[in-house]
Amino acid sequence: MSGKPKSAPAIPRHVAIIMDGNNRWAKRQGLPGSAGHRAGVEAVRNVMRACRDQGVEILTLFAFSSENWGRPRPEVRALLALLSRYLRTEVKQLQRDEVRLRFVGERYRFSERLQRLMEHAERSTQHNTAATVVIAVDYGGQWDMADTARRMAQDVVAGRLAPGDITVESFGRATSLGDLPPPDLCIRTGGDARISNFLLWHVAYSELYFTPTLWPDFGELEFARALSDYARRERRFGRRQPDGLVAGGDLDA
Repeated sequence: MSGKPKSAPAIPRHVAIIMDGNNRWAKRQGLPGSAGHRAGVEAVRNVMRACRDQGVEILTLFAFSSENWGRPRPEVRALLALLSRYLRTEVKQLQRDEVRLRFVGERYRFSERLQRLMEHAERSTQHNTAATVVIAVDYGGQWDMADTARRMAQDVVAGRLAPGDITVESFGRATSLGDLPPPDLCIRTGGDARISNFLLWHVAYSELYFTPTLWPDFGELEFARALSDYARRERRFGRRQPDGLVAGGDLDA
């Protein structure tokens, strides 16, 4: 399940999802935006169950971006309250399912109580081995790369690292998800076809799947369609083809 050319698995090892469409879903239902976010939590449960059933080892979810702080204050409060409630109620289930929970992003802007809940969830599940769920909160791909560069620069100044030791590989290992394989498949729901500052370093060779389905409606059937689409693709990673041609970027030339 390493994603090597010509032998890519039918099931991705690592799936990343940009969960978009909660507000539009609620509006179509004639409900407040908070109802859309609550329905989105149920979609998370459904997709986690589908990952377990399909054999996906790692699931990374874009739950709260760095830019989300700019949303209306009541919506931000509702989102954070929902995250807090999720952490209070779901950790026991994650334990039963042997799922490890991790968070990536800038936590310091969250309340101390919410930070403690995150830390407790990570500590409680850190030894679980059946699967890993990563929740990106107050996260941005540009922040991740800038933060990695800053920390590596500090190591150079302190003499712990030589400039020549900074390579693509070492930089990647120092990012927020550096200890995990990069996503094989990145899904975005809600109809927009963009990455929106999510895992910019890590999705360099991910297969991208965009669907108009709003996140609360993205259930096991929709997830199965995404996996089926992934299974039909040939992942080359810019390497030479058997007939001598070279696949560079998106070109077979």
